[in-house]
Amino acid sequence: MEQESPRDLLDRRTTPELHAEIRELWKKHSIAEDARDIPGLLSTLTEDCIYELVPTGHVWTGHEGAARFYQDLIGAFPDIRFQLDCIVIGPQGVFEEAWVTGNQERDWPPDRPWPRAAGEASIRFKVAIFFPWDPTRRRFKGERVYLGFSPGQR
Repeated sequence: MEQESPRDLLDRRTTPELHAEIRELWKKHSIAEDARDIPGLLSTLTEDCIYELVPTGHVWTGHEGAARFYQDLIGAFPDIRFQLDCIVIGPQGVFEEAWVTGNQERDWPPDRPWPRAAGEASIRFKVAIFFPWDPTRRRFKGERVYLGFSPGQR
């Protein structure tokens, strides 16, 4: 995911209206995710969005890639739940931390799956996600996902 320099990000100015706009779009994204509404979720993203699973190096690009990311994730964890722990909203985007729980029914990611815990289907881990904001297109440029465990170390 192409990143602006820290100085450029710090120089972004905000207003109460911009904060509310970003907050409302994140809420729309989150509600669509909980409802498994992929078209609704995609409507919050730029067409060239990038989803990056940082610990594994997996990257999904564009709306097609984002849809595949969510279809594979929901297919592997049909009952996945995110319990928000922390959120920060600013002109750079949204940063959230959450606990993730669910039951694993398939490997994920499918091309290089994480080892499953021996004899267990349930998962619980901490996740941190950054949703970079595109100030021109007024949408999120994707997600940069950090996991609270390393693959194979659940």
